[in-house]
Amino acid sequence: MDKPNKKKQLNKYLQLTGVAFQMGLTIYLGAYFGKKLDVYYQNSHKTYTIILTLVALVISIYSVIAQLKNINDKYE
Repeated sequence: MDKPNKKKQLNKYLQLTGVAFQMGLTIYLGAYFGKKLDVYYQNSHKTYTIILTLVALVISIYSVIAQLKNINDKYE
């Protein structure tokens, strides 16, 4: 591999690392605010926690797919 190609590969991996942190943060915030809503409304079944965590999971997966597509298009 020549030097510029190796640098492109490294940039791609660094961007993928950022995507993983973003996905984790999105899911964490969904669970956090779901817990807060369950405590506020005194819900013993953890309904808001489950719903917001699943919504955050769907949002983060959609975001990851969109970012992976952008990264793939950028480095092809």
